[in-house]
Amino acid sequence: MADNAAAGRGFGRGRGRGDRGARGDRGRGGRSGPRGRGRKDDESKGWVPVTKLGRLVQDGKIRSIEEVYLFSLPIKEYQIVDFFLPKLKDEVMKIMPVQKQTRAGQRTRFKAFVIIGDFDGHVGLGVKCSKEVAAAIRGAIILAKLSVIPVRRGYWGSILGEPHTVPAKVTGKCGSVTARLVPAPRGTGIVAAPVPKKLIQLAGIKDCYTTTRGSTKTQGNFLKATFMAIGNTYGFLTPDLWAETGFQKSPYQEWSDFLGKKAVKRY
Repeated sequence: MADNAAAGRGFGRGRGRGDRGARGDRGRGGRSGPRGRGRKDDESKGWVPVTKLGRLVQDGKIRSIEEVYLFSLPIKEYQIVDFFLPKLKDEVMKIMPVQKQTRAGQRTRFKAFVIIGDFDGHVGLGVKCSKEVAAAIRGAIILAKLSVIPVRRGYWGSILGEPHTVPAKVTGKCGSVTARLVPAPRGTGIVAAPVPKKLIQLAGIKDCYTTTRGSTKTQGNFLKATFMAIGNTYGFLTPDLWAETGFQKSPYQEWSDFLGKKAVKRY
């Protein structure tokens, strides 16, 4: 009898709920299958765009990522970058623990710094904090893709061959770190510390001098300062860009009829 009672209702404060897990439809004992917030094989189904830009890219209305940069369209889906730049390489630069003091003690999370580039004029930097290292790296890669910027390259001296260095002296600053990129003759290579050197290489710059100031041992700020300096290469006009600009409609205006149609759900 005691055995039957233990198997059926339980004792003490169980209040007769000891068999909920065995039913399969109630309680936590009968749950089966993957858990999560509705993410059921998203990768296997393929990309279903949720933004106007994503719909235009998937339908072939926008043919290059330079059109996106030309009209300063915000990229909200990392699949757009994967579509245009399939040869992107990523590298984890640093993983550091960060702590927050709570009433229950210290909460430790991990912060990941990831750089991404195609060695041909596109580079991005992503920073993500998460409870697990793997989740932090995945999130940083996605953020790096969303922050991909074009890199303007130029010449030192005569204009022969392909652009190989930065077009002028550019500076970026983050925290106490100031990074400065200086044009260098062809064949010089990248004269820089190991941290910014990888970022400059992924940007497609082959020859460059660098100078830095501040606490460069703070690698996060060092990376951000170098990334800002690379982004400033398109921050000014030079005489070769003084030609009259032929204005044209933005993709949203040009393909307004297409965007006005209801998006077809692809399952």
